[in-house]
Amino acid sequence: MSLHRWHVSPAEAREIQQELQQRVVLQPPTGFRPARIAGADVSMDRGVSRGYAGIVVLDADSLETVEEAGAVAELSFPYIPGLLSFRELPPLAAARVRLRRLPDVLIFDGQGVAHPRRFGVACHGGLLFGVPSIGCAKSILVGTHGPLGEERGSTAELVHRGEVVGMAVRTRGGVKPVYVSAGHLMDLATAVRLVLQVSPRFREPETTRRSHRLVNELRRASARAPGKNTA
Repeated sequence: MSLHRWHVSPAEAREIQQELQQRVVLQPPTGFRPARIAGADVSMDRGVSRGYAGIVVLDADSLETVEEAGAVAELSFPYIPGLLSFRELPPLAAARVRLRRLPDVLIFDGQGVAHPRRFGVACHGGLLFGVPSIGCAKSILVGTHGPLGEERGSTAELVHRGEVVGMAVRTRGGVKPVYVSAGHLMDLATAVRLVLQVSPRFREPETTRRSHRLVNELRRASARAPGKNTA
């Protein structure tokens, strides 16, 4: 499971993004009807070389958790905004191989094409895992949007350099929106629909909430492990 070398310089990473962006497909597969929707998250402390990765798979109708997998891995790439996929995807790949099967769609806690080079972690991860993918971020990396209604389901196009790269989406009335963009094998309208589908109560999708909970559990378990300094 590899698209390229991971031990690269930041300049090489940007070149890889520009090359792989040409392979991103911005439409879902024919007859796309996901039955299993997963969330992916990575937790790490700045200045620490260890990452805690988790993938949680939900039933698309009931939103019940049907499978989860986690991994702890050493991080080899520095923290650089716009290049986070080079830091996060290796530990996520370690978690991925522990799943019995891939979900039908994977929602990343980050950007898809709403990225300076149109190749955020959701695009990169979708290509790496060969699965339809969505970026759902809590903040904007690039672009601006116009007025957004206060009610749940309100949307406003996120525009960067004259191009619609994503959508601000109100997943809960009166709270801050999330920022949705297509990853790979995905279009924006379907991405928005699926994010709303898995966000019945809270600002963040259940996919993100549960994967975040899983990686925090991994961090706590690691801190409690024999030989660890928990002070």
